[in-house]
Parts: sequence; C-alpha cells; structure tokens
Amino acid sequence: MIIYPTLELQNGRCVTLHRGRLEEPSVWHVDPVETARGFAEAGAEWLHITDFDAVAGEGNNDELIEEIIQTCGSSVQVAGGVRTREQVEAWIEKGAGRVVLGTIAARDPSLVKDMAMRHPDQICLAADVWQGQLMTDGWRQPAAIAPEDFLASYADVPLASVLITDIDSDIDQADAQLGLLSQLAGSTRHQVIAAGTVREVDDVARLKYVPNIAGTLIGRALFNKDVDLVAALDVAKPVPEAKAEFI
Repeated sequence: MIIYPTLELQNGRCVTLHRGRLEEPSVWHVDPVETARGFAEAGAEWLHITDFDAVAGEGNNDELIEEIIQTCGSSVQVAGGVRTREQVEAWIEKGAGRVVLGTIAARDPSLVKDMAMRHPDQICLAADVWQGQLMTDGWRQPAAIAPEDFLASYADVPLASVLITDIDSDIDQADAQLGLLSQLAGSTRHQVIAAGTVREVDDVARLKYVPNIAGTLIGRALFNKDVDLVAALDVAKPVPEAKAEFI
C-alpha cells in the first residue's frame, strides 16, 4: 500500500480542514517546500498536494506546487480546482506524476475519459462523498449522480486510481469510515486511495485488510505528530508470504 503524505495549501501556507470547511482552516506554520522534502527524505515515494485556493476559485498556489514537484524528490499527485483540459496538460508538462479530477469528472465525463486515454495511469478520479451524496465544487454542491454510478461510469477508463474521501466521517467512528470505503472500493475495478481515515498508525494496518485499497492520504495526523511517517511507511509495506521449506 502506498502512503501519500499530504500537503493542503491555502495562501501559500500548509493548512488542514475540518470536514471540508474552506472558511475554517487550521494553519500550520511550516515551510511547504521544506516539509515536502522532509516527507521525501523519510522515504515517501509519492506526495499528494491539494490547492484550496484553486478549489475556491480564488487564485492558486501553482508556483509553489511547481517548486515542490521540481525539488522534493518524490512523485507528486496534484489536486484541487483542475477543471480544464489545459490545466491537466499544464500540470503533466510541469512534471506532476498524476492529476486528480473530481468536479470536471462529474460535469464533463467525456473530457476526463479522453484525458485518461491520452495520459493513461496519470489521471486519478476523485469521489468526495457526504451523507451518501457525491459532492463537487470543493464539497459544496451535490452531483446528480450516485457515487456508485459515478465510479461505474469510469469502469473501462485507464485511470491511475480512484481517490475516495468520506467528508462526513466521524473521527471517532473508524468502523463507519471503513464501511463506506469497503462499499465503494468493492464497486470499482480501479485501485482505491482512501482519504480522511488515518489518525494513528494502526489505521494504516486496518486499511491493508480492506480489499482494493491501494493507498491512503495522511495529512493532519502527520502535522499533529499523531502519526510518524517512517512508521506508517513501514506498516504499509507488503508482508512477504511464507514459503514452504523443502527437505
């Protein structure tokens, strides 16, 4: 399973949100570039970066994200406010390993499917779910399609993965979180990345046993120091199968 240390950017700062509320960010007083480099030095092969300014349509953190892509040493998955063909092409040209598409995937599936055909294994589909509804526009608008049907509509598309976020997940109810993830992961043939479920290292171990979960984002728990990245990466490693001994 792949661990994606996560940077969420707003006004050039690292922030985290509670249940997707853009107006109530927790600000972390760290340097985003140095933090990204630290994640890479700890052994993370991938980073996930979400641009909340782009999500809100109030500017962007493009230059900062581009600097991270060029200097951190890990592959970078870019998310947040990417809603045009030109933006997708620009991020891939700038060296992004993957681009995450959510709102545009619900509004213009033909465009997203075409982009996935042009860039196989570089487009990640985002399914953000709140109270059973698929949400768009930075988790502010419900889509007209159910999450399961949304995933099914991309069944034959060469996606890199599907990123599933349970926006309404209760931090004290890990079993409920895993229930939603298990249900949706079972409805797609694509590998799934979980978001919003890891609060401690043991949560990484639990995710390993959910079928079709291939990775998880970890953001707030790293900044809170509730999760040690090196320990999480170690837990996420595949366990070699026992081999029979022959005499």
